[in-house]
Amino acid sequence: MTNAPPPPTHASPHFRRRAFLAVSALAGGGIVLGLSLRSTEGASTGSTAGARASSGFQPNAFIRISSEGVVTLVAKQMEVGQGVKTSLPMILAEELEVDWKDVVVEQGDLDAAYGSQFTGASTSVLKNYQPLRVLGATARSMLVTAAAQTWGVPERECHAERSAVHHAATGRSLAYGALASKAATLAVPSARAVHLKNPKDFKLLGTRVGDVDSPRIVRGEALYGLDLQLPGMLHASYERCPVFGGVVAEANLAEIKALPGVRDAFVLEGSGGLQSLMPGVAIVAESTWAALSARKKLRVRWTEGQAARTSWAELAAQARLASQQAGAKVLRQDGNAGRALASAAKLVEATYVYPFICHAALEPLNCTAAFEDGSLTLWVGSQAPAWAVDHIHRALAVPKEKIRLHLLRSGGGFGRRLSSDFIVEAAAIAMRVSAPVKLMWTREDEMQHDHFRAGGVHALRGGLDASGRVVAWHDHSVTFGHQGQQPAAPLDEAEFPAQRVDHFTLEQTVIDCRIPTGAWRAPGANVHAWAIQSFIDELAFAAARDPLAFRLELLGDESRFAIGKLLSRGKGYQVGRMRRVLQAVGEKSEWGKTLPHGQGQGVAFHASYGGYVAQVAEVSVSPEGLLRVDRVVCVCDVGEQIVNLSGAEQQVQGAIVDGLSAAWFQAVDFQNGRAVQSNFHDYRLLRLAEAPARIEVHFLRSDNPPSGLGEPALPPIAAAVCNAIFKATGRRIRELPLIRAKLA
Repeated sequence: MTNAPPPPTHASPHFRRRAFLAVSALAGGGIVLGLSLRSTEGASTGSTAGARASSGFQPNAFIRISSEGVVTLVAKQMEVGQGVKTSLPMILAEELEVDWKDVVVEQGDLDAAYGSQFTGASTSVLKNYQPLRVLGATARSMLVTAAAQTWGVPERECHAERSAVHHAATGRSLAYGALASKAATLAVPSARAVHLKNPKDFKLLGTRVGDVDSPRIVRGEALYGLDLQLPGMLHASYERCPVFGGVVAEANLAEIKALPGVRDAFVLEGSGGLQSLMPGVAIVAESTWAALSARKKLRVRWTEGQAARTSWAELAAQARLASQQAGAKVLRQDGNAGRALASAAKLVEATYVYPFICHAALEPLNCTAAFEDGSLTLWVGSQAPAWAVDHIHRALAVPKEKIRLHLLRSGGGFGRRLSSDFIVEAAAIAMRVSAPVKLMWTREDEMQHDHFRAGGVHALRGGLDASGRVVAWHDHSVTFGHQGQQPAAPLDEAEFPAQRVDHFTLEQTVIDCRIPTGAWRAPGANVHAWAIQSFIDELAFAAARDPLAFRLELLGDESRFAIGKLLSRGKGYQVGRMRRVLQAVGEKSEWGKTLPHGQGQGVAFHASYGGYVAQVAEVSVSPEGLLRVDRVVCVCDVGEQIVNLSGAEQQVQGAIVDGLSAAWFQAVDFQNGRAVQSNFHDYRLLRLAEAPARIEVHFLRSDNPPSGLGEPALPPIAAAVCNAIFKATGRRIRELPLIRAKLA
């Protein structure tokens, strides 16, 4: 069985020579440093890099330096276009004082030495920034020690810079490659003994660095899961019941097996669990074309089950009705919102409805699996590889220690690749054949069998006093969940404007449905921000106040802040950071400027996943009701350090485009338990000509740990655009997508 992972990725074009040198680094007398991210305290005093390599010091270490001077840095998180395969090695390289042109970046496979390899919730930088700095600084310290001992001078007289150690007094220098063998014999210092660089001295972090995979992408080289080719590999396609939860009654398997190129066809019973194996029919063939052609001739009689009665119209009506009743769960209750609403000088009420949407990543789901002698090897892009191993173990009874998972780059994830269903399918099929098998979903498979971002309703009521101040707030969020799972739109009990309003009630009802649901980019925040920020605009209008000034007044000053610590998913917010991004976006956007008839500005802000983001959208609406988004100004606070300025800007721009696409066009309807939409012809995404003509991105630094950018910039855009539409037309948008709204 072929067991080799794909080749490493590089920061310089001379990758073939360097890949060979990296593989032979240990044989050439190099240094391997790979302290586990579970603990960056380092080895105990007296242990050496070489000793750790032979006593549990992982061979897939984070840092490898060959005697030829090649520096191999391992990226442990999965790359789905968010840039972590570049940004995380940059953190290592900064503290290591290595010249970026000397760096080879290698994708790490699933390995306990790396700690968590979960890729989601914008946590990659947040969780890895400090540990990776320590690892880089530890390697630098050992190289400096090696040079000082070689020269017989004090370490304090030596310094590292550009892949070498220098002795200023004598003008001598030694390249890292020349020091690698000696450094490998030294004791590994503890993390407490290592000195980190002053951020003022950073040379690499905060600059613009291109994606390390860009040269290979431009050359069309094998990189993604769909590119993978193994000797003797077969190709599989899998037919699932079009109705959620259905099972196979019978199929024309004999006819399918007789078709040209088909090696086998069989039924997989499955358990029906969301992260397990869905029942269906597998077709294994010599090529993708043969598998898909045979699938077109497959005839299956299904036992559809109760989900056949499910429709979006029914679900939406159910959610609307539930939103007008008491919530199933009270998440937060301050004061007495009911009494305060009844006595308010002005009562404002609005209900916001949002649809189910699918992930629609550019690269369809795929996984290659090989099963031999009781061991399973996987090649896959998974945002949660450890979960995938656990799910395979539970579904197929393969011991975890018998599963090896190679991580591959994927063409988009957005939360869909957190799920393991397609990986379990590939594993189950591979266990039935005696060759590696690549399973590829079609676009229609993805549209029909997604783990959808659930639709739902926000029913909001707000009370104003005679001066226009918000004195009461009641929000009942209704959404859907599948098989008792956590809702795809989790709601934080500290969601703004919690503790900004004296009488505040937040409720949530999660209705069980048979449609699979899951995380979609910025889970929870992607819908809550739209409803909350749209409603704040309605309150501002009712109070006859400027929307931006109204938000600043509602925030108040920092002295009222008493919410608990900020986590990556929320659990509180920092008022000062919210105020600063709002004030900055007002200045950068020239808020309140006079615009022609039919144009308008809208503002929104939100704190999520460790980031604080405010946006102003400028839109034009023609007399015929045609919408154009002319400009988006975005201000972000994601902590004290931007790792890769180029990547950071791209993530913000991409989040804005993605969020705008979802708000403007995207919706999945259901009839008779089936998704109505099937491909991009009826599931519209934002086109290039519809993207904002200008997206301006600004970053504010704050005294907070750096956090990720994959999600925080997405939530505000829908509300900013809807509020701008109201300013331009006087029409409120309370139901998405915008394409179904009448703007004239």
